[in-house]
Amino acid sequence: MSDDAELTDIEKAAILLISLGEDDAAEVLKHLGPKQVQLIGEAMTQLDNVPQSRVEGVVSDFMHLVSDQTGIGINNDRYIRAMLNQALGEEKAKTLLDRILMSTNTSGLDTMRWMEPRQIAETIRFEHPQIQAVIVSYLDPDQAATVLAFFDDKVRLDIVMRVAALDQIQPQALQELNDMLEGQFSSARSGKSRTLGGVKQASEIMNFIDSTIEAELMESIREVDDGLATQIQDLMFVFDNLIDVDDRGIQVILREVSTDVLIIALKGAETALQEKIFKNMSKRAAELLRDDLEAKGPVRVSEVEEAQKEILTVARRLADEGEIMLGGGGDEMV
Repeated sequence: MSDDAELTDIEKAAILLISLGEDDAAEVLKHLGPKQVQLIGEAMTQLDNVPQSRVEGVVSDFMHLVSDQTGIGINNDRYIRAMLNQALGEEKAKTLLDRILMSTNTSGLDTMRWMEPRQIAETIRFEHPQIQAVIVSYLDPDQAATVLAFFDDKVRLDIVMRVAALDQIQPQALQELNDMLEGQFSSARSGKSRTLGGVKQASEIMNFIDSTIEAELMESIREVDDGLATQIQDLMFVFDNLIDVDDRGIQVILREVSTDVLIIALKGAETALQEKIFKNMSKRAAELLRDDLEAKGPVRVSEVEEAQKEILTVARRLADEGEIMLGGGGDEMV
């Protein structure tokens, strides 16, 4: 990394945390959500030969930023074990995670978010389907989708149908679930009901399920409840919905997508979406992309779907970070 290269906020955060050392970094990381930890973890792995002057500049900028504040408002959320393993190595990550978990009131449901999807699936495999649905609803959609992949078609259909039917979970039910998971849940202790699940949550989980499984599962849902299937499909953000993203949003997405992935994804895209992509590139870049697209031979449908899902994952992450706004897919503007 050159001294005059412009750093992103994520890179600055990675440099700052590495500079703090393990103990202080642990105190910061325990307050970050999974998507933040994932991004910072990835940035940590890419840092190389950072000049001392750049490190000092990042620390100085941070001190200046918080000098007039009485506190830093960061929300206590969920965590991602895999990214810490990638960023710090398995042994150091385990030490860090243990320290974080011991110093927070992590509920049973929160602890599930630390677990590998296969481990979660095995943990809930013999639980009542309604308990399975509540736990799946509580996970991030991409994690939930991976967990569902470990169940057979019949169980997967039952869980998704129950997720879609969920609305609010009463405190007593949550408390019993947390007791079963050997934890406590703050929402239950507050005496307030918890909004969980619903058609929107089901659609977000469906967005992350493997394309083949998704098609079969959607057809099964349609056979049971055609109206529900239509609701879920309307709320799902699919690749063709990118045409509803504004030009600035498309440009932000394109900055984070490799040309190779983009070419494969566009092989299966509607002409209108292709033209929108071309419009948001420089004239030269658009010409090169057109040439590459025309020169690209036949591509397997599975490869196209994988490339499109990779781009959608980037788009959803950017939307979660507030960088872009996803239009279409049933989202309303207010």
